[in-house]
Amino acid sequence: MDKFFEISKRGSTVRTEIFAGLTTFFAMAYIIIVNPNQVTGFSEGLGQVWNAVYVGSILVAVIGTLIMGLYAKMPFAQACGMGLNSFFFVSFILPELMNGGDPVEGYHAGLVIVFISGLVFLILSFTGARQYIAKAMPPALKVSVSAGIGLFIAYIGFQNVGFIQDNQYTLTQLVDIHGAIANGELLNVVPAILAFVGFLIIVILGKRGVRGNVIIGMFVTAFFYYIIVREVPSFDYSQVGQSFKDFAEVGVFGVFTAGSWHAAFSPELVGGVLGGIMLVVAFCLVDMFDTIGTLYGTASEADMLDENGDPINLDKCMMADSTATVVGAMLGTSTCTTFVESATGVSAGGRTGLTSVIVAICFFLCLFLTPLASVVPACATSPALVYVGVLMLGNVKKIDMTDLASSAVGFMTIISMLLTYSIANGIGIGAITYTAITIFTGKYKSKDIMVTIIALLFILKFCMITM
Repeated sequence: MDKFFEISKRGSTVRTEIFAGLTTFFAMAYIIIVNPNQVTGFSEGLGQVWNAVYVGSILVAVIGTLIMGLYAKMPFAQACGMGLNSFFFVSFILPELMNGGDPVEGYHAGLVIVFISGLVFLILSFTGARQYIAKAMPPALKVSVSAGIGLFIAYIGFQNVGFIQDNQYTLTQLVDIHGAIANGELLNVVPAILAFVGFLIIVILGKRGVRGNVIIGMFVTAFFYYIIVREVPSFDYSQVGQSFKDFAEVGVFGVFTAGSWHAAFSPELVGGVLGGIMLVVAFCLVDMFDTIGTLYGTASEADMLDENGDPINLDKCMMADSTATVVGAMLGTSTCTTFVESATGVSAGGRTGLTSVIVAICFFLCLFLTPLASVVPACATSPALVYVGVLMLGNVKKIDMTDLASSAVGFMTIISMLLTYSIANGIGIGAITYTAITIFTGKYKSKDIMVTIIALLFILKFCMITM
């Protein structure tokens, strides 16, 4: 095992890898329930699709993460991407619901688009083009991605527990503890308070050099959560059989059902062939740059970059990601991508593919133990995300702030990633900023052609598709 995963060579241990895998799993386990909710838009009457997506989501997470661990041998986990699952619902299922059509037909049409985009990923990865695109990004853009992801996942952590809340005037605000006390609803803000306490526990343990500080902080926070709310985690097996039944009927290989390809490019659903092609391009762009951003960010945090500042085994990571997307479409779920929450496992010491294998095992168990993913509440996983945000933000010091062009590109990448809730959008805005500055300051070079193409593609996406 040590030789296969190069555990000692990368300065890790089996115990550390196991803890890192558990940390990553519990940080991203929410996707098991959230993904089918997003794909179905929380709509009533879509229980069959929900069950199919539920099983498909777990299976693709298992398969994709195993490929990442055993083939790429990297500590990154894969699962269905947030944002893309909501886009899937809006583009394919919602139109059918609004027009009184068959949502299953829309679901299958969407799988076709995801399948085609996955094949495009696979071709780009196999030919090396996808790696070339990643390596062609300018240094300021590469470096800022890691810092941007740090803020992005911290923002996710704050949102998950209501530490920040909606405000009609300022868009967001701090959790209203005073209001909760005044209304006798203190339990409603307990998750936010515990999340902050959990974050402090993780930081204090880390500062004192305690190994496994992240997962210790997570479980201590979870323990106090159940004590305060007076709940006991339970396991429900009643829906397991029905989930597999619906998966077999409408999920697996639904992409190859009669009429699904026609519907994927039909004028009624997507606006014809051109509309279908634009949807394929949109899914390609978002998944590609979400993955590129995540790989650069987490590899930087793990100190797993080569002499050129690119992640080691980048080509294999890309192959693993694109293969998982194709497999995911055949299993009946939306686009699979490398998860940014992998950074929590990296911060816990994960450095090899064994971390990914542990994550895959945990996901597999969720096929038969449905509530396993929710045993650790959001208030326990959110502190880990915020803590990783602190660590990854340190990469901002690598941006050359003495150069206005570099600092502008870095700032726009970071702030766009955070405020638009999208790693891909951040990279797109950064590429546009870089291209414009180099052209109008006379610094444009032939090596910048690829960045320019990326910028133009994102401009086209922003103008033609709302996402």
